[in-house]
Amino acid sequence: MDKYLEPTKDEIIMAFVASCIESVADRLNVGYRDIFERMEKVGMIDDYIFPCYEQLHSESRENLTESLITTLNNWEKEPEM
Repeated sequence: MDKYLEPTKDEIIMAFVASCIESVADRLNVGYRDIFERMEKVGMIDDYIFPCYEQLHSESRENLTESLITTLNNWEKEPEM
């Protein structure tokens, strides 16, 4: 019998982060790498998506994607400190 390996919480969250990046990229019709770089530049992955996983993953994919796009655009407009 094969053993099922349970993913760690960090692995689950990282898969969620990846799916967020991919859904935003799909919606904006750009490459996922471009979205990753944009999110990384403003700190959105480490300062928003990763720490807010519990709240964000309960949203519908459509609402979450729209919210992430809005957040990304707003964060990109903020002056760098």
